[in-house]
Amino acid sequence: MRQLSVLGIISYKVFPAQMGGQKCVAEFYVHLSKLTDVTLVAARENVVDTAIQSAIFPFIYSHKYGIANLRYVYRLIKLIKEKNIDIIVIEHSYFGWLGILLRWLTKKPFIIRSHNIEAKRFRDMRKRWWPIYQWYEKLVHQKADHSFFITQEDKDWAIANWQLNQQECTVITYGTDILSPLPDQEKIDSRIQLIHENGLTSDTRLFLFNGTLDYVPNADALRIIISEIIPLLQSSGTPFRIIICGNRLSDDWAKVLHSYPDIIYKGFVADINLYFKGVDCMINPVTLGSGIRVKLVDALSYNLTCISSKSGAKGIPQDVGGSKLVLVEDYNWPAFATQMLSNSIPGTQNTSPEFYQMFNWDSIVQKALLSLQTL
Repeated sequence: MRQLSVLGIISYKVFPAQMGGQKCVAEFYVHLSKLTDVTLVAARENVVDTAIQSAIFPFIYSHKYGIANLRYVYRLIKLIKEKNIDIIVIEHSYFGWLGILLRWLTKKPFIIRSHNIEAKRFRDMRKRWWPIYQWYEKLVHQKADHSFFITQEDKDWAIANWQLNQQECTVITYGTDILSPLPDQEKIDSRIQLIHENGLTSDTRLFLFNGTLDYVPNADALRIIISEIIPLLQSSGTPFRIIICGNRLSDDWAKVLHSYPDIIYKGFVADINLYFKGVDCMINPVTLGSGIRVKLVDALSYNLTCISSKSGAKGIPQDVGGSKLVLVEDYNWPAFATQMLSNSIPGTQNTSPEFYQMFNWDSIVQKALLSLQTL
């Protein structure tokens, strides 16, 4: 029996995958290519990663110049025929219009794989035209043959607000290849390394915040860390440092972070795993945006305790996160700081087996494949 043949269309830079959103796309196709024939058409900014066992063609314009891709419609149709494509997957809603056009011209069904509700993101960014995008986003999801959503919350919202058919929507989340908690000794060694590298005393509590730092929810979280959380931690008398990792930080923000002795700003780090293993807690004081916080999935997979606002933990059921995911009511920063201090003491609880089962990449793509096979 011939394997299903999938064309993924990616309208922005993903390769090499460094940030959470990029990894979410790249890893999905890495694992899907084990079960199907995958062909990827990507924005021309991409640098092809030879580790991806798929055919990758980085020739289209990014979504910023989306309509200009009409010049490549014939080339896309030719590729669909040559590769005997069965299904088209559009990453994000940006190129939903292209999925509609290609379906009309080739009779191939298309899926939109949503990573968040984009209109909400544009609203948080205070883009005046966000209602127009919301109209467009609703339209292309209604026209799609199927929709993949990154969280149950996004799926439920879209069904309720866009009048989608529940049978045509599936939650396909972000995943991990880690299958069980790491050995304790790895975590101990990593903590010692961080303490030594940063000239800290052994009793210093280490907290981590990481992400793409020009992303509005993360930039807002930086403001909360500085104005709300740090003063509360300072008043406790407990020695601590908040390590901040991530790229795309403005020069003005960099000056602010460097002015706080309790913050260790590392910028973009090649090996974030050292920090997942070596800090005492991940913190996620994020209250804006939709979608899943990739960093929480990564941190929990490393058996790291995570303190998060409730809004920031969408997509990770509390019964799955268990004792390793501590949720605090939005904007209750005194309670947030209290949880940071009380949960940064080493304990015996591990990330639950249910977490590793739900967020395992192989399980995730198996679920996606079941939906693909129904089209």
